[in-house]
Amino acid sequence: MSQVIALTALVISVSAGASGFWEPVQSCRKDRSAYSQPKWTCSAPPPLKITACRLLDSLPLDEVKDNFVRTVKRCIFSQCQPTPLKGAVHLAAISKDVLEDILDLDESVMHSKDFVQFLSGARLFPGSIPLAHRYGGHQFGHWAGQLGDGRAHLLGEYTNRKGERWELQLKGSGKTPYSRSGDGRAVLRSSVREFLCSEAMHFLNVPTSRALSLVVSEEAVWRDRIYNGSVKRERGAVVLRLAPSWFRIGSLEILAKAGELDVLRTLLNFVIEQHFAVIKPSDPNKYVAFFSVVVNETAHMIAKWMSVGFAHGVCNTDNFSLLSITIDYGPFGFMETYNPNFVPNSSDDEGRYSIGAQANVGLFNLQKLLEALHPVLSSDQREQAEQILREYPQIYRRRFHELFKGKLGLLGDEDDDVYLIAFLLKLMEDSGADFTMTFRQLSEVTLLQLQNSSITQAMWALWDLSSHEHFWDWVSLYLQRLRSQSGDSDEYRQCRMRAANPWYVLRNWMAESAIRKAENNDFSEVELLQQILTKPFVKQEQAESAGYASRPPAWASELSVSCSS
Repeated sequence: MSQVIALTALVISVSAGASGFWEPVQSCRKDRSAYSQPKWTCSAPPPLKITACRLLDSLPLDEVKDNFVRTVKRCIFSQCQPTPLKGAVHLAAISKDVLEDILDLDESVMHSKDFVQFLSGARLFPGSIPLAHRYGGHQFGHWAGQLGDGRAHLLGEYTNRKGERWELQLKGSGKTPYSRSGDGRAVLRSSVREFLCSEAMHFLNVPTSRALSLVVSEEAVWRDRIYNGSVKRERGAVVLRLAPSWFRIGSLEILAKAGELDVLRTLLNFVIEQHFAVIKPSDPNKYVAFFSVVVNETAHMIAKWMSVGFAHGVCNTDNFSLLSITIDYGPFGFMETYNPNFVPNSSDDEGRYSIGAQANVGLFNLQKLLEALHPVLSSDQREQAEQILREYPQIYRRRFHELFKGKLGLLGDEDDDVYLIAFLLKLMEDSGADFTMTFRQLSEVTLLQLQNSSITQAMWALWDLSSHEHFWDWVSLYLQRLRSQSGDSDEYRQCRMRAANPWYVLRNWMAESAIRKAENNDFSEVELLQQILTKPFVKQEQAESAGYASRPPAWASELSVSCSS
């Protein structure tokens, strides 16, 4: 386990409460006096019916009902109400895909003022019992103790017409027992980024949480953006986001660290029963089987990140989902010029979470997950789990190679494929070639163009790459590999590559451009980006006019993103 997993150039190796619009009408089974389901009392039909009963009937609830910051014991959730944003609120953006395909709602609800109140936390959806989740985590390699939902409220879950269960959560909705010294708010800039990126990642085919809406207000939120002592006024915002589950590695860590082994088993059994259908609840080795799935899926998730040049920025154990989906979008970044040491988070002085270190960080986080499982495993089961963890590097490397072979249009397996991929990445690193557009332009160029060295300046990323003295050596090897694929054609190869290599990703400069306009109440670019990024593999006229596939502007290199949100 001492080996470091990294993506290098030549070697890919292992080394105040909501307003009272509700009256109680029904309770969950246990402790009926503690919480109740409300009902819709307005004349319009309810916009969405959700429930928290499955969570509350299965998992322990904090016995303390008052909402004040404290150390919480022997529970999974604390019940607390969202704090409505002050002043008028405005629905700045919405995902119609989430609205219609996940929540079964008609887009006409967007025009309802009442609906915006639900999205902001000022009112509660029918059936909602707001909860804040207790978890801990290792942050930048060190145990941070109790963390938890310090500015988020789980509203409950919705089962849609397809039978999918989704948990709805407000982020930026006010203080909870886990807020520590925070104010429970999220600022506009970070909320724009989370809304856009979670949806963008979905359409890039990366496992992720989703975002329904972005609601903004004029409430003042004070932040030190670059941690230099200069606190500035910003606007508050709330994102309504969704996931099949918000449980993360830190959800289990806090229970193991506190010695709450009965609660640990309760949560593990619940997660396995509800989200790991391949595992039989009666299986005596179910915790080992659970760990095996998480190891595999975490490796696959990080490999997907790498395939689109995505750096999460804060890969703490409290930000790693037990379902291996991407959650908690903060100081993330999509790599522009290829650089394995790319660090999107200006707060990460040591580069712990650089893009090339993400697979290794995944290993660290899985080690912490295994430590949390140790108290409920027998000695034989611990040995089995250790062996599973030792296989993580191979799982990751295999998936990484599969994805990058797909990006190059390679079929089958050849001994030299690893070298061909690593050779290209080395050329990209040396020349500073753009990651996204190099692969996309390779998808557009014909074999005849490559054979005739017909790379034009219009293919700007390939043009930059072609300046490397060994570029045409690589092209020769690439052409030889492609010609060996019997039954293939240039057209088929391009079709496959175009489905694997996007034209557009949410580059930091694009998000920043939208944020600057949004801070002046112009949400047109937020809307434009949200539309463009739903079809990232398709060339779009509006995106081309906006320069989203062009060389980044000069000011893009000066951007920095921190954890201050």
